[in-house]
Amino acid sequence: MPDSTGAPLRVLFCVGVNQNFFDLPTGQGTTVWDGFTSMLTQLYELPGVTVLGTVDDDRHMVGPSDSWPWTCYVLADVVDQPTVAAACDLFRTVQVGEHGLWRYMKIEARIGRPLPEPEAAR
Repeated sequence: MPDSTGAPLRVLFCVGVNQNFFDLPTGQGTTVWDGFTSMLTQLYELPGVTVLGTVDDDRHMVGPSDSWPWTCYVLADVVDQPTVAAACDLFRTVQVGEHGLWRYMKIEARIGRPLPEPEAAR
C-alpha cells in the first residue's frame, strides 16, 4: 500500500540471469530475450506501475547472477505491495518456449521510499 502520505512505493526490481540461460546452445538465448522484453512491456503497462529507469550491466558482467550484483535493475514507483507482487509474477506467467521466464531469470524486489531531495537539486 502507499505510505501514509499517499505516495507510491519506490521499488527496485533486481533481475538475475541464472545458469539455465548459459546452458542453452549458442543462439537459443534469443527466445529468452524475447520473453524478457515481453515481460518488460507488460511491466510498463501494469496499472499502478510507473517505471522511472533501468540499468543493464550485461556488458560488464558475464555469467549467472544469483544475487548482488544483479544483471539488470528496474526502478519504479508502484501503487501498493500487491502490484509489486503482480510485477514479480510476470516471471511466472511469461512463457519462453514450454517454460516460464523464471527458468532462465530471477527477480527480487526491494521496497522502500524515495530519499528527500536536497535543496540544491530543486
